[in-house]
Amino acid sequence: PRSPPVHFASNLHAFMTTVAKKARSTMKIGTHDGAFHCDEALACWMLHRTEQYRHADITRTRNPEILAQMDIVVDVGAVYDPSTHRYDHHQKEFTTTFDGGHTTTKLSSAGLVYKHFGKEVLADILGRKEEAEIEKLYTMVYDGFIEEIDAVDNGVSRYPPDIPPKYRVSTTLADRVSRLNPSWNDNALVPDEQFRKAMAITGEEMEAIVKQMGNVVLPAAALVRKAVEHRLSVDGSGKVMALEESGGLPWKEHLSKLESEEGEVGLAAKEMEYVLYPDSGGGWRIQAVPLNPRGFELRKGLPEEWRGLRDEALSAKTGVEGCVFVHANGFIGGAKTKDAALKLAKM
Repeated sequence: PRSPPVHFASNLHAFMTTVAKKARSTMKIGTHDGAFHCDEALACWMLHRTEQYRHADITRTRNPEILAQMDIVVDVGAVYDPSTHRYDHHQKEFTTTFDGGHTTTKLSSAGLVYKHFGKEVLADILGRKEEAEIEKLYTMVYDGFIEEIDAVDNGVSRYPPDIPPKYRVSTTLADRVSRLNPSWNDNALVPDEQFRKAMAITGEEMEAIVKQMGNVVLPAAALVRKAVEHRLSVDGSGKVMALEESGGLPWKEHLSKLESEEGEVGLAAKEMEYVLYPDSGGGWRIQAVPLNPRGFELRKGLPEEWRGLRDEALSAKTGVEGCVFVHANGFIGGAKTKDAALKLAKM
């Protein structure tokens, strides 16, 4: 009987694919052992999202002879040299920041890996490689996520030391990673296994943030600009804008960025006091513009005498039919219709 045909090309492709996978799997990432931190856990996770290091093994050690055998080393070794893939930041002479626009926060190992591999990581997370989009996200993700990791690792405070915090925050990503370290009185946990968990939670956080920024925040920019440009069709004062999309549309950061622009749009953004948008229940919201997109102080809060009132009591107080509520802090209110929300804004 005749022998079955040999599919040489197919077999060759399979063979070469296997060889490539084996070659990639022999790549080695080195980082330090002992207590681990958020920055090197995230750095290692990001490297696993690159083509070159996707299947790389991770060795945790401080032994210089072993580290010298690694293809890439992060957060240990006292060397920053991209040409040899050494990415430590602990040496005294290290002063590298993300770019010329970021002069306060020095990079940690997470920032170093992001600086050199970040665009590839972003493209891998999003599953697309549009250059203009990745370029915008590259800075957005640093500002909105990576810099926090760098700052915490390097001891950069968010506010002057003479201002005591009003409450303690213990749920940051750095805090969550720190709690994964084996405690002084628990020898049952395996440090390398715990480090893998730290990689997983830092990576999960980064992936969620990148997808939020790429798929939700970035596309909203054009809609916020359009609302500012059409503000006079909403109210002649130019201090109220309306978004026709649901309240999940992130407008605060975009409005804040428009304020830095020259020309009519920038000036209009600086004067904006209220934003109207539909809510998920079919009604409309009126929200006061904050002085800072992440702060609580308002450019012009809703009137004190409205705050905490609801339904008929609020309608009676304002003289506007269809009121639903005004929050006790005066930053947001609700009405049954867009017209009612607009009347509140005009008052």
